[in-house]
Amino acid sequence: MNEKAGNMKVKLPVTIIMFVLGLFMIVPFLWMLSTSFQTPAEVFNEWLPSSLNWSNHIRVWTGSYDFVPYYLNSLKISIIGTAGAVFLSALAAYGFSRTSFKGRDGLFVIYLSMMMVPPQVLFVPKFIMFNWVGIYNTHLALILPAMFSIFGVFMLRQFFMGIPKEITESAFLDGAGHYKIFFRLTLPLAKPAIATFAILDFSWQWNDYENALVFLQSPKLYTIPLGLQNFILENNVDYNGMMAASSAAIIPMIVIFFIGQKYIIQGISSSAVKG
Repeated sequence: MNEKAGNMKVKLPVTIIMFVLGLFMIVPFLWMLSTSFQTPAEVFNEWLPSSLNWSNHIRVWTGSYDFVPYYLNSLKISIIGTAGAVFLSALAAYGFSRTSFKGRDGLFVIYLSMMMVPPQVLFVPKFIMFNWVGIYNTHLALILPAMFSIFGVFMLRQFFMGIPKEITESAFLDGAGHYKIFFRLTLPLAKPAIATFAILDFSWQWNDYENALVFLQSPKLYTIPLGLQNFILENNVDYNGMMAASSAAIIPMIVIFFIGQKYIIQGISSSAVKG
């Protein structure tokens, strides 16, 4: 009983601190949402709008600066890139965790060390390569590199290594090959880790500004980050419009989070079982 009371005394202050920190983190989001419904006169004078002014949101979607093409471009790049990254990362992770070949661990360390290379260093080589292949200023310049994720391979490999070897060994004894084990056994068991990685990767690609800025020139190919930046530069005093555009830009992230939130903690904790 005393031990339980002691745990409650420890948990209560921690809970209060985390609640306060959570409020501080959510205040900017609430201010952004509130400003998107305000009139220009209310921006710096009121916390809440006197009435819901939908004109700012309507202007973002149907005005001269239409966000619909940017949404479609971002959805195309993020969905295809994430699907490719999940499949290729899972396949590579299975190879590094469930197959044996000479130099496997050394190769994995070399592969993992690429995470220490700043992505900005690769802009010039990628530009030369994409220009030579003919995919510069196309969505393929963003989709193809996005399909290869070092973090995804590392995360899923850690999860696969936590799966008991007896399961795969018994499947081998029953005559199953690597591909059958991968698709019918390993992938179903790895749903939490795969869902977690898919959510994280989708958010990274959706918010990718630097690659889109470097490898896309045509405005019709722009993604949400580029469209939002241009909107802000052209309307640098239109705070209501900026907040409405920013609110529109984060809608997919909120939807994706609420759909897959139950997998996030489970997937991350499971991936850390073995190192």
